[in-house]
Amino acid sequence: MKIAIGSDHGGYSLKEMIKEHLQSQGHELLDVGTHSLDSVDFPDYSAQVCQKLDVQEAELGILICGTGIGMSIAANKHKGIRAALVHDVYSAKMTRAHNNSNVLCMGARVIGDELAKMIVDTWLSTDFEGGRHQRRLDKLEGESC
Repeated sequence: MKIAIGSDHGGYSLKEMIKEHLQSQGHELLDVGTHSLDSVDFPDYSAQVCQKLDVQEAELGILICGTGIGMSIAANKHKGIRAALVHDVYSAKMTRAHNNSNVLCMGARVIGDELAKMIVDTWLSTDFEGGRHQRRLDKLEGESC
Protein backbone atom coordinates (compact mmCIF):
# COMPACT_ATOMS: atom_id res chain seq x y z
CA MET A 1 0.00 0.00 0.00
CA LYS A 2 1.16 3.54 -0.72
CA ILE A 3 1.00 5.70 2.43
CA ALA A 4 1.86 9.38 2.84
CA ILE A 5 3.36 10.13 6.25
CA GLY A 6 4.27 13.38 7.95
CA SER A 7 5.00 14.89 11.31
CA ASP A 8 6.11 18.01 13.06
CA HIS A 9 9.15 18.07 15.36
CA GLY A 10 7.11 16.62 18.25
CA GLY A 11 6.23 13.55 16.20
CA TYR A 12 9.47 13.16 14.28
CA SER A 13 10.95 10.26 16.28
CA LEU A 14 7.71 8.26 16.25
CA LYS A 15 7.30 8.93 12.52
CA GLU A 16 10.76 7.51 11.85
CA MET A 17 9.96 4.37 13.85
CA ILE A 18 6.59 3.91 12.10
CA LYS A 19 8.29 4.34 8.73
CA GLU A 20 10.70 1.50 9.46
CA HIS A 21 7.86 -0.68 10.74
CA LEU A 22 5.74 -0.13 7.62
CA GLN A 23 8.62 -0.49 5.19
CA SER A 24 9.49 -3.84 6.77
CA GLN A 25 5.95 -4.93 5.89
CA GLY A 26 6.41 -3.91 2.26
CA HIS A 27 4.43 -0.67 2.26
CA GLU A 28 5.60 2.20 0.06
CA LEU A 29 5.93 5.45 2.00
CA LEU A 30 5.94 9.04 0.85
CA ASP A 31 7.61 10.95 3.69
CA VAL A 32 6.69 14.64 3.40
CA GLY A 33 8.74 15.57 6.49
CA THR A 34 9.73 16.97 8.82
CA HIS A 35 13.20 15.49 8.63
CA SER A 36 14.65 16.71 11.93
CA LEU A 37 13.82 17.74 15.47
CA ASP A 38 13.94 21.45 14.53
CA SER A 39 10.75 23.32 15.37
CA VAL A 40 8.26 23.48 12.47
CA ASP A 41 4.55 24.25 11.97
CA PHE A 42 2.30 21.19 11.90
CA PRO A 43 -0.26 22.58 9.40
CA ASP A 44 2.41 22.59 6.68
CA TYR A 45 2.97 18.83 6.97
CA SER A 46 -0.70 18.03 7.37
CA ALA A 47 -1.42 19.89 4.13
CA GLN A 48 1.28 17.97 2.28
CA VAL A 49 -0.08 14.57 3.34
CA CYS A 50 -3.63 15.62 2.43
CA GLN A 51 -2.39 16.84 -0.94
CA LYS A 52 -0.89 13.41 -1.66
CA LEU A 53 -4.30 11.82 -1.03
CA ASP A 54 -6.12 14.48 -3.05
CA VAL A 55 -4.04 13.84 -6.18
CA GLN A 56 -4.09 10.08 -5.52
CA GLU A 57 -0.35 9.76 -5.06
CA ALA A 58 -1.14 7.88 -1.82
CA GLU A 59 -4.04 5.73 -0.67
CA LEU A 60 -3.88 6.64 3.02
CA GLY A 61 -2.08 9.10 5.27
CA ILE A 62 -0.50 9.09 8.71
CA LEU A 63 0.18 12.29 10.67
CA ILE A 64 2.02 12.56 13.97
CA CYS A 65 2.60 15.49 16.29
CA GLY A 66 3.03 15.78 20.04
CA THR A 67 -0.62 15.08 20.89
CA GLY A 68 -2.12 14.37 17.46
CA ILE A 69 -4.71 17.08 18.08
CA GLY A 70 -3.21 19.78 15.87
CA MET A 71 -2.64 17.38 12.99
CA SER A 72 -6.21 16.06 13.14
CA ILE A 73 -7.71 19.56 13.22
CA ALA A 74 -5.56 20.68 10.30
CA ALA A 75 -6.19 17.56 8.21
CA ASN A 76 -9.97 17.68 8.62
CA LYS A 77 -10.04 21.14 7.04
CA HIS A 78 -9.22 19.50 3.68
CA LYS A 79 -12.07 18.33 1.44
CA GLY A 80 -12.37 14.57 1.28
CA ILE A 81 -10.21 13.95 4.33
CA ARG A 82 -11.55 11.94 7.24
CA ALA A 83 -8.74 12.20 9.77
CA ALA A 84 -9.08 10.36 13.07
CA LEU A 85 -7.07 11.00 16.20
CA VAL A 86 -6.40 7.56 17.67
CA HIS A 87 -4.65 6.53 20.88
CA ASP A 88 -5.99 2.98 21.31
CA VAL A 89 -6.45 -0.14 19.18
CA TYR A 90 -10.25 -0.29 19.44
CA SER A 91 -10.61 3.25 18.09
CA ALA A 92 -8.19 2.42 15.25
CA LYS A 93 -10.44 -0.47 14.24
CA MET A 94 -13.69 1.47 14.54
CA THR A 95 -12.50 4.56 12.70
CA ARG A 96 -11.83 2.39 9.64
CA ALA A 97 -14.80 0.03 10.02
CA HIS A 98 -17.44 2.72 10.62
CA ASN A 99 -15.90 6.01 9.45
CA ASN A 100 -13.62 4.86 6.63
CA SER A 101 -10.95 7.25 7.87
CA ASN A 102 -8.23 7.93 5.35
CA VAL A 103 -5.78 9.73 7.64
CA LEU A 104 -4.58 8.35 10.97
CA CYS A 105 -3.37 10.94 13.51
CA MET A 106 -1.38 10.00 16.61
CA GLY A 107 0.32 11.81 19.46
CA ALA A 108 3.94 10.88 20.06
CA ARG A 109 3.83 12.29 23.59
CA VAL A 110 0.68 10.32 24.39
CA ILE A 111 1.46 6.77 23.23
CA GLY A 112 4.55 4.61 23.09
CA ASP A 113 6.21 2.91 20.15
CA GLU A 114 4.68 -0.55 20.59
CA LEU A 115 1.14 0.78 20.98
CA ALA A 116 1.66 3.01 17.94
CA LYS A 117 2.66 -0.04 15.87
CA MET A 118 -0.44 -1.94 17.02
CA ILE A 119 -2.65 1.05 16.19
CA VAL A 120 -1.16 1.42 12.71
CA ASP A 121 -1.39 -2.31 11.99
CA THR A 122 -5.02 -2.46 13.14
CA TRP A 123 -5.96 0.66 11.19
CA LEU A 124 -4.40 -0.65 7.99
CA SER A 125 -5.90 -4.14 8.29
CA THR A 126 -9.48 -3.08 9.03
CA ASP A 127 -11.92 -2.79 6.14
CA PHE A 128 -14.79 -0.30 5.89
CA GLU A 129 -18.11 -2.02 6.58
CA GLY A 130 -20.20 0.22 4.28
CA GLY A 131 -23.98 -0.13 4.60
CA ARG A 132 -25.51 2.29 7.10
CA HIS A 133 -22.05 3.75 7.66
CA GLN A 134 -21.79 4.83 4.02
CA ARG A 135 -25.07 6.72 4.35
CA ARG A 136 -23.57 8.66 7.23
CA LEU A 137 -20.37 9.41 5.35
CA ASP A 138 -22.42 10.65 2.39
CA LYS A 139 -23.95 13.23 4.72
CA LEU A 140 -20.46 14.51 5.55
CA GLU A 141 -19.91 15.29 1.88
CA GLY A 142 -23.13 17.34 1.70
CA GLU A 143 -23.26 21.12 1.86
CA SER A 144 -24.59 21.12 5.42
CA CYS A 145 -21.25 20.07 6.87
